[in-house]
Parts: sequence; C-alpha cells; structure tokens
Amino acid sequence: MIVRNYREVKAEPVIKEPGVAVHWLVSQLDEAPNFALRLYELEPETRTATHTHYWEQDVFVVSGTGAVVGEEGEIPLSAGDVVYVPPGEQHQFVSTGHKVFRFLVVLPIVHQTRV
Repeated sequence: MIVRNYREVKAEPVIKEPGVAVHWLVSQLDEAPNFALRLYELEPETRTATHTHYWEQDVFVVSGTGAVVGEEGEIPLSAGDVVYVPPGEQHQFVSTGHKVFRFLVVLPIVHQTRV
C-alpha cells in the first residue's frame, strides 16, 4: 500500500503547454499494474492541447473553475464535477477562473507516458 499527499509529489510542467503541470500520483513506478492517477493543474486562463486517444479518460474536478471542450462544445466545470471522455473523442481542458484549476485523471497504465 502507498499513502502520500499530492503536495509531496513534484508537479512537472507539461511540455508545449505553458501553465499546465501534472503530479504523477500513482504510476507504473509505484508498480501499479492497471491504472495511473494524475493531478493536473492549469494556471488561470491556460488550456491543455486539443487531443484524442484511443482509451477512455475519467476526470474528477478537485478545485477551481474550467471547462471541457469536446464534440458538444464547451461545457463549464467546477469542483465535484465528473467527466467521461469516450475513446477517440477530441477534447481539451480550459482554466476559466482566477485560481488554479485542478482535476484528477484516471487512465490505463499501458497508455501512461511521461510528459
């Protein structure tokens, strides 16, 4: 078993996405066999790159305000919201507030790569 506080896990900047950082909370380095857990932090008025992948993405908004942009357009998000992005759907996350926008992402280990 591993127990840690996310603040103890160094935030790594996401290459080519200024203002976006990720904490690798659980990864294959922890010998997790199936799933990874990441905490993303987007500074105010920043966004992730628009992207797709062939696995689902499960997201839980921890704090701040933002939006997910997908096939349905831009959908506002705030603490407590949950997002399911199906495989193959183009999407992006946007920070819309005046504070850091934080959200957790669960994904399969097989698709995990360092940013």
